[in-house]
Amino acid sequence: MSKVLKRLTEDLGYPVLDETTVEEFISATGDRVLFLTGDPATNLETDDVAAILPELVQAFQSRFKPAVVDRSIEQPLRERYDVWPVPSLIFLRDGALAGAIPKVRDWPDYLAEIKSILDRPVSPVQ
Repeated sequence: MSKVLKRLTEDLGYPVLDETTVEEFISATGDRVLFLTGDPATNLETDDVAAILPELVQAFQSRFKPAVVDRSIEQPLRERYDVWPVPSLIFLRDGALAGAIPKVRDWPDYLAEIKSILDRPVSPVQ
C-alpha cells in the first residue's frame, strides 16, 4: 500500500473493505463512496485520487462516508456496478448505486459531478 493510501486508512481512519465487511458498508443508510484503487504501483492516478478524496469529503462537509476497497474484492465490485477504469469512486446511497467517477478529474469537475450525484434520486435496492 502506498504512503498516500496508508494516510487514508491509518491517519484518517477510512475503513478497508474486504469480503467480510463490504456488504455491511454498502447496505448502510446514507451516502457512501467506495474507492477502487487499482494497483498503485502501476497506476499513477491512484495516489492522486487518494490525495484528493479527503479534500472532497471536506468540501462536501462529510456528506458521504468513504472507504477503501481491498484489491482482493475490486473485480466483483467492478462487475456489480459496471465500473471498469481504476481508480474510481463509486457513490452509493442507502445501498443503491448513485454514480461513479473514474480516473482523476480537475477540481471543478469533481465538485460538479459529485454535487450532481448527491442531488440525484436513486432507486431503492430491491
